[in-house]
Amino acid sequence: MLEGIKVIDFTNYLPGPYATLRLADLGAEIIKVEPPEGDPARNTGISKQGSGLVFLANNRQKKSITLNLKEKDGVETALKLIAHADVLIESFRPGVMEKLGLGFKAVQKVKPDIVYCSISGYGQNGLLSKLGNHDLNYMALSGVLAQLKDKQGKPVHPSITIADYLGGFAANERILAGLVSRFITGKGSYHSISITDQLVSLLGNHVMVEKETGEAGGISVLNGSIISYALYETQDGRYMSIGALEPKFWQNFCRAHGREEWITAHFSKTEDANPIFQEITTLFKRKTFYEWIEFAQKVDCCMAPVLEVGELNDHPYFKEKELIFTSSWGDCQVKMHSDLKQEVISPPPKKGEHKDQILTNLFV
Repeated sequence: MLEGIKVIDFTNYLPGPYATLRLADLGAEIIKVEPPEGDPARNTGISKQGSGLVFLANNRQKKSITLNLKEKDGVETALKLIAHADVLIESFRPGVMEKLGLGFKAVQKVKPDIVYCSISGYGQNGLLSKLGNHDLNYMALSGVLAQLKDKQGKPVHPSITIADYLGGFAANERILAGLVSRFITGKGSYHSISITDQLVSLLGNHVMVEKETGEAGGISVLNGSIISYALYETQDGRYMSIGALEPKFWQNFCRAHGREEWITAHFSKTEDANPIFQEITTLFKRKTFYEWIEFAQKVDCCMAPVLEVGELNDHPYFKEKELIFTSSWGDCQVKMHSDLKQEVISPPPKKGEHKDQILTNLFV
């Protein structure tokens, strides 16, 4: 769908590379501009054969060129690349691209209709914008982390960088909107993505509920406080989710166990004083995790297992879609768009691998 769209990618680590990976899987040509030492993600954290796993997971289908943007020649080459591109995406600290001579106004001089997207933690201007921070900080400040608490009210440290991924999604939304606008108007556009702002945008329901009721946990029937929308522990210490909000699904669950008397307790509380909650808690502990999985596939009651990452590939849903696949170069990769088939997938590039090819095409 994006074949013919060229993206110059000045991003590192995760939010930007994740965004451009999704664009690459839609057919866009991604030219990853790296400093001479490479994207820091190449050398961060756990590695495989000398390459960081975060880099390997987020940079297939891209071309790499190394440029020293602190030197005049590097900036001039970058501007020549941009002049032949449709999109520029960057994730430096606010003000860095301007200092390099690659800010939006400078870029417009060589490519007036460029769609230019900046990703940062707190936006390009204003309070906090110059401060360094990471995913956990954005989640904490936004109020999203406060929605992930244990029974004692302590925030649970997430093991997935939700803010980074959401920032990538938001960047793509604006980039695609910018491309549509360019098609209609012939004009380029600038887009500033604040990752923190994007997280706050998830809390529309929560903000309204809190203002009206004082309840900070959002919509009460969705926060684990009712028996038909909750998590339950199984006999072997695993967990199942049930989301039987609609009467028909709750009735299916109750009748499958011959417990008509539970039906009227549909929206009763997950409290120890609630005898039906206690009975359902006991019921779940009578069967193993895999027995409940079998039940969930037979009885239509909005039930699903809490799977571990290592179990995804063996679940029929993911096997059918081949969502997790072993690449031709031997890595385990995840599809960005499960409904699209790609016949040829290129591996994450070596640092500067395509520099000669890119420059040759640029100066032809």
